[in-house]
Amino acid sequence: MNNNNTESEELKEQSQLLLDKCTKKKKKNPKFSSYIEPLVSKKLSERIKECGDFLQMLSDLNLENSKLHRASFCGNRFCPMCSWRIACKDSLEISILMEHLRKEESKEFIFLTLTTPNVKGADLDNSIKAYNKAFKKLMERKEVKSIVKGYIRKLEVTYNLDKSSKSYNTYHPHFHVVLAVNRSYFKKQNLYINHHRWLSLWQESTGDYSITQVDVRKAKINDYKEVYELAKYSAKDSDYLINREVFTVFYKSLKGKQVLVFSGLFKDAHKMYKNGELDLYKKLDTIEYAYMVSYNWLKKKYDTSNIRELTEEEKQKFNKNLIEDVDIE
Repeated sequence: MNNNNTESEELKEQSQLLLDKCTKKKKKNPKFSSYIEPLVSKKLSERIKECGDFLQMLSDLNLENSKLHRASFCGNRFCPMCSWRIACKDSLEISILMEHLRKEESKEFIFLTLTTPNVKGADLDNSIKAYNKAFKKLMERKEVKSIVKGYIRKLEVTYNLDKSSKSYNTYHPHFHVVLAVNRSYFKKQNLYINHHRWLSLWQESTGDYSITQVDVRKAKINDYKEVYELAKYSAKDSDYLINREVFTVFYKSLKGKQVLVFSGLFKDAHKMYKNGELDLYKKLDTIEYAYMVSYNWLKKKYDTSNIRELTEEEKQKFNKNLIEDVDIE
């Protein structure tokens, strides 16, 4: 098979993968909408039930490569479809902010994961609040404050459904953090905080000396695996859709909480990103789109409802002006 055919097959697979992911998320909607219905307004409940009923995708001349253009999204952070799309957008932004600070501010980065012991559902809300206070204490410690020039903090909560585990039916809140530091941090012994010291600082900040580990590592250039970890869902639908009781715990504990926080240089860069000042870091989508393909959800799958050729005005608007997508599982 020549290179052109190989590329064509890859594009076709990517296009089908996008539709498959939308299908997989949409199939979870009936359970999700049933669980959240008693907790939200009737108007929002109806919008959630209809989330993803309609998709509109741009497609190339051979209908092999597609890009999601528009959809009937509800925007709820717990929606399987919408939380996936939000995580993809967050991942793109975080990678651009890091690239900007690396090039323009000469910063390097540390990935830090902070954990505490699992808690029962009734204690999750208060544990998250205490967790936020402990993180604030950590960042205000003199030796930390002197080296951290900015951070992004993401709260994630997981659920233990392993019945053979001692922590079965408990929740695990933890932070994924990226810290911006000067390049000299890794070279000067009086500045560098080793793994053991990070653990001690976190124990002291939480007041919990039963904590046995933190994960800390220097970020590699284009370390997208860690970026995706930082940007992914605050809670996975595979966890919170276990049953109605578990969902209610997740919903009530995370509702209204700020799960993604920008500070320092990252907060400044976040504002620049929103204002379009960092668009030069975005990679342009090089696919030449020729068609608009519409899909409607019919029972258990998406069916094509309409295919039309793009107008010349639309081709000028979309082609070479769209941003390359970032996808996460």
